[in-house]
Amino acid sequence: MPGITPSQTVGPYFAYALTPRDYGRPEIVTNDLVTPTTLGRHIRIEGRVLDGDGAPIGDAMVEIWQADAGGFYAHPGDARRRSNVGFKGFGRSGTDAEGRYGFRTIKPGQVPGPGDTMQAPHVNVGVFARGLLRRLFTRLYFADESANDRDPILACVPTAERRTTLIARRRPGEGDPVYVFDIRLQGKDETVFFAG
Repeated sequence: MPGITPSQTVGPYFAYALTPRDYGRPEIVTNDLVTPTTLGRHIRIEGRVLDGDGAPIGDAMVEIWQADAGGFYAHPGDARRRSNVGFKGFGRSGTDAEGRYGFRTIKPGQVPGPGDTMQAPHVNVGVFARGLLRRLFTRLYFADESANDRDPILACVPTAERRTTLIARRRPGEGDPVYVFDIRLQGKDETVFFAG
């Protein structure tokens, strides 16, 4: 009988291909976006994916895509000159039983935005998880960036309280900076998500 195919959630997904390290297999895309020759301030991004009750989601997958330290994307569509060829720009991390994910990357530079403005350094984030009908899109901004006050996309979020859900906080400590960014899918302090 012809009809509309019913919607389906994005998980569980075929994790052997998407997060093969969790299954002892070699990875094509990893949570390590840098090589020894990558230019820029090396950082770590860590956090947890949580449900509406604050419980960890142990089988989610987080993807990030970002510019390099000079504000250039590792993509053929970015026609600007790109010298940081050691930077991959895209990464993927599955969550563990506690909902934890992590990336080793560099702090991105500013990129052009709408209306000849510059966007604050940020990381584009995609979230896949069991029970979601579509991948969720959000952004991670850095708490120690003064450019956040002028970012045209961050300014679209109507209240300061909601904007804080997009801000990664720097964990005190020595060595490469660690920025903590928890992703809450629902409920109190739900992360702001953007249309994909």
